[in-house]
Amino acid sequence: MVKNLYMKIKVTEFAARHFDPKFGGTKILDMTVEQFEEKINFMTVNVIDLNEDYSLGITYRNGFKVMNGYAPFCKLIAIPNFTDARVGSMPITLENYQYIRSGYSARRDEELPVFSRWLELPLGKPKAEWLMLVLYSKEQIDKEAMEGLSAEATSCPKPFDADWGIVAILGQSHPHEEPMKPETMIRNALGIKEGGSGVPLDREKYLQSVDFWEHNITVK
Repeated sequence: MVKNLYMKIKVTEFAARHFDPKFGGTKILDMTVEQFEEKINFMTVNVIDLNEDYSLGITYRNGFKVMNGYAPFCKLIAIPNFTDARVGSMPITLENYQYIRSGYSARRDEELPVFSRWLELPLGKPKAEWLMLVLYSKEQIDKEAMEGLSAEATSCPKPFDADWGIVAILGQSHPHEEPMKPETMIRNALGIKEGGSGVPLDREKYLQSVDFWEHNITVK
């Protein structure tokens, strides 16, 4: 008898921005959130148990790969791109250096703006070969929702209605994890009230991130 490994996966409200034409990161514009969720759940049913340890990474017959994330509540799924999503990052070269832009931005109103840089290419960007899905457990999503409440809130947020939630979708040319950006690590270390996850800053991983993002850049 096949073990039932069905775990419901949903796109979080935060990650729904990937389906907005105005979003600056990886965009998915050829299907709805609901269609995307249906596809992901169909591909992973009875194949993945996200409660297991994936420290070595496991490639499944479906062609996708599951990895541990930066904290126990985080998992990564690299899956062949079945959408029109484009790559979200590229190496910095002499040819694209002139298109680098920078500024301060916040992803949500409650977050502190952080400095970042990105590419604005005049002729668009290539289609991604892979989608890297960043997932948080239901427990972490509910925790952040509760601790992120403002003092003026009059009711508690509804519990997240899935086992795991997609918090980010990254278009990539490869199925390997790219280091979390330094500004994201800092935001996480500031805590949930400032829009982060509350995970302390790891100096070694931070320096590894700086080394990677000094030579690579987000593409908008």
